[in-house]
Amino acid sequence: MSEEDEFDVVVIGGGPGGSATAGLLAMKGHRVLVLEREKFPRYHIGESLITGLMPTLEDLGLLERLDAMGFTKKYGGTLLWGKNQGTWGFRFHESALYEHAYQVRRADFDALLLGRARELGVTVVEEATVKSPVFEGDRVVGVTYTERGSKQVRTARSKQLVDASGQTHLLGNEFDLIEYHDDLRNIATWAYWQGCNLYGGTKAGDIISENLPTGWFWFIPLHDGTVSVGHVTPIAEYKASGKSLEEIYTERLAQTEEIKTLTAGARRVSGFRNIKDWSYTCTKFHGPGWTLVGDAAAFIDPLLSTGVTLALRGSRALADAIDEVLANPSSETEVLDWYEHSYRSFLDSVLEFVRFFYDRTKHKEDYWDKAQAQIDPHRLRPREMDFARMLSGLTGIDDIFSKRKAA
Repeated sequence: MSEEDEFDVVVIGGGPGGSATAGLLAMKGHRVLVLEREKFPRYHIGESLITGLMPTLEDLGLLERLDAMGFTKKYGGTLLWGKNQGTWGFRFHESALYEHAYQVRRADFDALLLGRARELGVTVVEEATVKSPVFEGDRVVGVTYTERGSKQVRTARSKQLVDASGQTHLLGNEFDLIEYHDDLRNIATWAYWQGCNLYGGTKAGDIISENLPTGWFWFIPLHDGTVSVGHVTPIAEYKASGKSLEEIYTERLAQTEEIKTLTAGARRVSGFRNIKDWSYTCTKFHGPGWTLVGDAAAFIDPLLSTGVTLALRGSRALADAIDEVLANPSSETEVLDWYEHSYRSFLDSVLEFVRFFYDRTKHKEDYWDKAQAQIDPHRLRPREMDFARMLSGLTGIDDIFSKRKAA
């Protein structure tokens, strides 16, 4: 590459949202550059997928490859949640279309997506640090960046810049867009275990979510024989406790019912990791020459495992939107306004349900009713099916965007 190069689209970040957006745009004939800060494969949390991302993977031609990688198939979830009612759950097949998703090692899954973008013709530069956006007036027309081991500052010019930098928030910080949801300021601590007890049959790959009075645990079985076991609690609770996150994790794991049974006799085989401030939404998702997608735009609490699905469903709609803008630049504001409207509607729906679901004084029927009220107000389906559909992520942004294109 020369010191300055021109592309139709430059994408910051090679995670799922960036790779999928780039790959889909390359399939539409556009010249695309991805600048990724790290060298893949790299570790990332967020192993539990839901079926809402499957249409995007299908568009990218990855379903057979994903299946061949041997990841644990996730047919649904088991919950110990709500008011004194034992375990209950949902099956993806109740929401139709796809009967299972996967529990993945994100290093391998994300590398698959980035590699597919390369195959589709995307130029991918790893270990590239984006320094700043390039402006002409108030319009973003590219970025400057450096590559590892070099002090040379390069410029990549773009007709459209996509920020998929995740929680680095490159443009979110540049334009001061980030608004955290104060009621969802949580902190998560997790580790990996070996020798756990697992359910049988199609429940063997279930994510298990168990609530406690001041937090909740996840249990995610992976295909290599390890299980990701994590604890989420409000940051305020953690600070008030005077204890370390590891101490809180150990004490509260002993207070669980289901997960304590499943980890009986198992051994923790990793150190602890943690992450905080998981829930936020940016005040704008686009501006002159730029758009946000995935965690760069918003992240909703991990309770419903929606992170990767939000990114991949967003990327599917964004690729359609940018393709339309590149063909007709005068439509930029109208098209990207609609992208933001539809994406924000999807995010707001998930956020509303997460907030309701965090009220653990409800019965399961209350959660079913809430899901139905949000996505099926005319009660065309059984409420249990609407609950499964909500947790599958199968309603949302690309469906709305398709309606705009059909109009």
